[in-house]
Amino acid sequence: MEQHSARTPPKNSGAPTAASPTPRPVRRPRRPQGATAVRGGPPRRPLPLRLARLRRAEPRLTGLGTFVFLTLTALAGGAADSLITGEPGTLFGVVFLLACLAAGMFVRPYDLSAAPVSAPIAFTVALAVTADGGGGFTGHVMGLLTGLATLTGWLYGGTVGAALIAAARKVALVMRERRR
Repeated sequence: MEQHSARTPPKNSGAPTAASPTPRPVRRPRRPQGATAVRGGPPRRPLPLRLARLRRAEPRLTGLGTFVFLTLTALAGGAADSLITGEPGTLFGVVFLLACLAAGMFVRPYDLSAAPVSAPIAFTVALAVTADGGGGFTGHVMGLLTGLATLTGWLYGGTVGAALIAAARKVALVMRERRR
């Protein structure tokens, strides 16, 4: 048996001494109401709670992010439509319209004007890249102008949709601030 002096506490005794503080119990995070534990991972919330969390998601697109999102989405839609039909058309317009509506919903409140402003620029860039360009530079410019003329409805629809959503969000933001 080991003998210990009065100065050193015995090892592995578990009893607190004057030199060491009392051990605190480990606090575990509370499990959300209705959550179920999953083996090997954090508790999972039931589906309605997860969907409600998605609806409350904060917008995260900056002004530049909105432009990049719109441009890349319109490019993808235009490229897919060009592969299918040979030139940008209805699929390009539908994808652009949906991207404009999403951009209006997910742009930050500070950058609300970026969604309707960047929509026509992104449309033109995507159309310039995917337009039918037979005949060199002049043919490509003519394809771009023809695409702008024939797809104007999609351009206006997307821009107006983004502007309406941004305006509605701005009004809701102002009303919320006035209530405070």
